[in-house]
Amino acid sequence: MTINPQVYSIVVSEESFPDKSVIIKEGSGGDWIYVILEGRVKIKKQTSKGMLTIETLTEGDFIGETELLKQSNVPRFTSAIADGPVLVGTLDTEQLKRDWEAQPLRLKKLISSLMQNLEDAIKNFVDLAEASK
Repeated sequence: MTINPQVYSIVVSEESFPDKSVIIKEGSGGDWIYVILEGRVKIKKQTSKGMLTIETLTEGDFIGETELLKQSNVPRFTSAIADGPVLVGTLDTEQLKRDWEAQPLRLKKLISSLMQNLEDAIKNFVDLAEASK
């Protein structure tokens, strides 16, 4: 996947993570958003039976965007863990917030609702995984 040049224009720094490094920890705070420049990142959720992999993301995918899109300042819902060496770009959160605020209210509500639906689906997935083991 090729990363959109507009995304590169808001990358303020780059950071490397070795294999199995925690990029974002579930339950932590923070409002930074990353774009994966190289490598793969596993999105994981803590369950009563251990860590459950929800998804694997690759170059061009974003991590940490939920808080901005839901317009909330809640702890991180999942962990993001390097699956091999990973290079991420930290995005200019202030610029993203300004761009987000410029969007019509109905669009922001729609996206916030979709993000909540995604979190609900992940919770259901975790519940099913815990019940099946």
